[in-house]
Amino acid sequence: MNNIEKSPDRIRILEKIEEYEKKGWFDRDVEDDPHGKELKITEVDYLNKKIFNRIATKFSNTVARIFMNNLIKKHELIIKDIIGLENYTKLDTGAIITCNHFNALDSFAMHIAYDYSGHKKRKLYKIIKEENYTSFPGFYGLLMRHCNTLPLSSNKETMKHFIHATDTILKRGDFVLIYPEQSMWWNYRKPKPLKVGAFKFATKSKVPILPCFITMNDSEIIGKDGFPIQEYTINISKPIYPDYEKSVKENADYLMKENAEIWKNIYEKSYGISLEYTKTETY
Repeated sequence: MNNIEKSPDRIRILEKIEEYEKKGWFDRDVEDDPHGKELKITEVDYLNKKIFNRIATKFSNTVARIFMNNLIKKHELIIKDIIGLENYTKLDTGAIITCNHFNALDSFAMHIAYDYSGHKKRKLYKIIKEENYTSFPGFYGLLMRHCNTLPLSSNKETMKHFIHATDTILKRGDFVLIYPEQSMWWNYRKPKPLKVGAFKFATKSKVPILPCFITMNDSEIIGKDGFPIQEYTINISKPIYPDYEKSVKENADYLMKENAEIWKNIYEKSYGISLEYTKTETY
């Protein structure tokens, strides 16, 4: 098993990550995902008002859980530890949950943390890219469209509905998972610079940010791609609350900087090294 040749595709992705870090292209994806199309409001039911979509959601979540449990059983998804779970458990309002994005399946890790938090009466929603919602075929397309996802859109009218739905979900006490780095870099351990959108949502909906940062280490198991499967430690920090005497912009900037500092501290403490980037070029 340890003699599995390393996947040329994965090697290419790692080389691309190295290039992008040097150039400071932190918000650009490195995977060759399908190209998406514009998501129109008639194509999405954010609040699951239609009975067909409610049925599809229930079915998709059941299938997704079976799939996730199978990944765990086969040691393709390994949760080593959850640190700070009490910070999640003690939440008594809706919240924006932030997490670093480094694997197509890292949302399953965050769902496990949600399961252990004990908030069974609340739901966990995931904000996803427009192209993930409109372009993925088959099984993954099913998960993207019906597993409590909130797709972004390049259509202004659709985005109005997205913003309204996200606000409704947060104010009724549910959780919304956002990847504020905007990009996914495979097995990238460093926190990337954050985008402000998630923090504006929290401010406008008057809910806290729950910063989560997943650290990882190589397991002894070699995956099908020839690389060690990662063991995840989910680090959950204390929630950060907006200051309602400040403006939306002031709050969003404050929350974003606090979140970035928390992630930096977790990274440096977990790996025992300073956070430094190889950025050498300016564009």
